[in-house]
Amino acid sequence: MVTVTPYRHFGEAITALNQSDYGLQAGVFSQDVNKIFHAFRHLEVGACWQTRFRRSARSHAICGVKDSGIGREGVRAAIEDMTEPRMLV
Repeated sequence: MVTVTPYRHFGEAITALNQSDYGLQAGVFSQDVNKIFHAFRHLEVGACWQTRFRRSARSHAICGVKDSGIGREGVRAAIEDMTEPRMLV
């Protein structure tokens, strides 16, 4: 599903998206790197895609926030789930 909503200021779009109960992924289509980094810092989503959106990124973790899921999925997340971290000092 894709939602397209017009906005006057970039901050309005960030605020509107964060009001959602869900936060799986968001795509930010801009050539302004400052807007992209602002979105990454402020969007309440598991993943933020810049300028393009890939349907399948097997090497990336699938992660959601809010009501979009619990935990992480993907190769790295699976390895971490099956690993007991330890430290030697």
